[in-house]
Amino acid sequence: MVLVRRLVELGRATRAESGVKTRQPLRRALIAAGGFGTLDPALHAQITEELNVESLASLSEVGGSLVDTTAKANFRALGKRFGKRVQDVAKAVANADAAALSLALREGTASVEVDGETVTLAPDEVIITETPREGWSVASDAGATVALDLEITEELRRAGLARDAIRLIQEARKNSGLDVADRIALRWTSTDPATVAALAEHAGLIAEEVLATDFAQGAADDTYGTPFADEGLSLTFRLRKA
Repeated sequence: MVLVRRLVELGRATRAESGVKTRQPLRRALIAAGGFGTLDPALHAQITEELNVESLASLSEVGGSLVDTTAKANFRALGKRFGKRVQDVAKAVANADAAALSLALREGTASVEVDGETVTLAPDEVIITETPREGWSVASDAGATVALDLEITEELRRAGLARDAIRLIQEARKNSGLDVADRIALRWTSTDPATVAALAEHAGLIAEEVLATDFAQGAADDTYGTPFADEGLSLTFRLRKA
């Protein structure tokens, strides 16, 4: 669970940095962290849900090509151990394959050659910087990395619009004074083709989430309550207790 929390925190941080809202589903997240491959499938599912992605995979499956990696010595940490030799160790770190060094440190320790001697390095002794390539948002900390695929297909966009609609309807339920368990009937209209397509495609999911036993596009009669509207979705809807 400690690892799960770290990965979720990293994923949320990089999503926030990218500017992609939490309710917008993304296609996949790629993970690099010691112990990730042995996590229980239920924990994988939890990470998938928390990050709102369709799938998880190991970063190694794409060859680590999503980031440009650099490595440099952490002089404060290395100085305690190597004293006057710290510059030699730093040079060896700078000359090493940064991507390979990063991968080794995720698994525990890495090593470099210093004047013919193999020197073992701990994760806190090397500063790894990973710059995401176009189309990805990446966050790394203490040997763990989460990369989010930021490509939003039309299918994913419709799924995001559906989640926006769910949030609006849930707020309308609350503002209408309905009990949490009350079933509702709902009628909706929209002038935005994307919203129309999203609500039609995800009608079953939306109805389930908002407890609607009757969810349909079209005008509402006088038995329905006050209209609710959202300019962003060009959506207007009315609901009543079923």
